[in-house]
Amino acid sequence: MNDHNTEKHPLEPFLPQNARILMLGSFPPPQAKWSMDFFYPNWINDMWRIMGLLFFGDRYHFENRSEKCFDKEMIVKFCTDYGIALYDTASEVVRLKDNASDKYLEIATATDIKALLEKTPHCTAVVTTGQKATDTIVEKFGCETPPMGGKSTVCIGGREYNIWRMPSTSRAYPLALEKKAAYYREMFRLEKLLP
Repeated sequence: MNDHNTEKHPLEPFLPQNARILMLGSFPPPQAKWSMDFFYPNWINDMWRIMGLLFFGDRYHFENRSEKCFDKEMIVKFCTDYGIALYDTASEVVRLKDNASDKYLEIATATDIKALLEKTPHCTAVVTTGQKATDTIVEKFGCETPPMGGKSTVCIGGREYNIWRMPSTSRAYPLALEKKAAYYREMFRLEKLLP
């Protein structure tokens, strides 16, 4: 480890009782970049625009455009209604640069994914939302690295899960929002959250 300070995860895992999928990123951006106090808080991250587009036909569904922030209350209700749990693959990191890039994140403490899954008994799938999250899961559980938009399976705590690899919703990942949304749409369809 280097001489940078470690940073603990600022949010508690979001684990609705009915959660059917667990979405895992790597770690939140620095709080100065947050537009709300929840997961994927950066205004220039497109996670909630993709969700708005897929589930409500409107990429702006979760936006408060005048305030340039996302509507946390609407997002929490949506995730609860659809059974989407959220957390990250790192619970403590060293941020080598003061930005949100995975490239400059060093994982100090990996999240206990098995413990999260034990708290979500209806969960059948783990969805990674970026390369670092995917690498962390593959390393931890020894499963095959899924292709982009694809899945592999792994047994965790005596239960089998689909491990889905989705593109990062950060704009630093060079793919149009609609193309990213197509990957997410197919995953949600196969996991029966979308028709």
